[in-house]
Amino acid sequence: MNFDDFRRRADRVREVPLETVLALRQAVRDPRDRHKWHTEKGPVSITGQKFTNWHRHAGGGGAIDLVMHLADLEATAAVAWLERYAAGHAPARAANHRDSRPQQAPLSDLSLTLPTSLRLPPRDTSKLPRVRHYLTRRRSLSSLVLEPLIEAGRLYADHRGNAVFLLVAGKANRPVGAEVRGTGARVWRGMAPGTRKDAGYFWVGPKGSTRVVLCESAIDAISCAMLYPERVCLSTAGARPHPLWLRVILQHGYHVDCGFDADPPGDAAAREMIRLYPDIPRLRPPAKDWNAVLTRTP
Repeated sequence: MNFDDFRRRADRVREVPLETVLALRQAVRDPRDRHKWHTEKGPVSITGQKFTNWHRHAGGGGAIDLVMHLADLEATAAVAWLERYAAGHAPARAANHRDSRPQQAPLSDLSLTLPTSLRLPPRDTSKLPRVRHYLTRRRSLSSLVLEPLIEAGRLYADHRGNAVFLLVAGKANRPVGAEVRGTGARVWRGMAPGTRKDAGYFWVGPKGSTRVVLCESAIDAISCAMLYPERVCLSTAGARPHPLWLRVILQHGYHVDCGFDADPPGDAAAREMIRLYPDIPRLRPPAKDWNAVLTRTP
């Protein structure tokens, strides 16, 4: 495919309404602000064909940019995703469709349709002291919980001194992605390129436990595990109400609590999760999130 072919394909889907993309990605519209949506990457505000994710200091214009942001896709894959699910909702074609309401994309395709290959940050053991210092001193996480994760390879330091938390799948704990957390003066969070959130999760807790708490981040999962040591705590890598693996966990008889953050995005995602899975109770942190609960605990 040459550049002219790509440009023609991109022009056909660029103007798909952002609301259509958000509905296809199963984002949840904020009940108090019609321009705000709670997405897999956090709250996103839209104005016409422009969007802003204030929490991630990101934004852009048009459907292609939004799909690239939400799904961690490169431009070519984002265009292919739109062609597959949303091309019929582009304004130029809307008149040919009596019902222009978007049909939800299958859950198996929501995270990374046509994904880039997973590129985990390289390990750098020389930076582990910096990661340990950040997690124990600034996040109040216990080394008794951290060290087994480090020994198992599910937590490590990269060459920039970031903390890397592996998302894994199956009994073999096969890596399918990673949460990356900065440990410097300016703290930031991101995902390893090619991460497939719906294929796995970060987990911590005793093997064999049937009690599970879903948290929004790996640091919150570790914090929650310190507060509830008899439970397995999982990170959904964002306030996501319907990760693909959740139904599998429930089918295997696990008792699952929704421990999302005590803020509007977390509450909105929790309500949607409970609507989809009525047997899941809300376990709302008594502070903003589980790490905030942990750091204020004597």
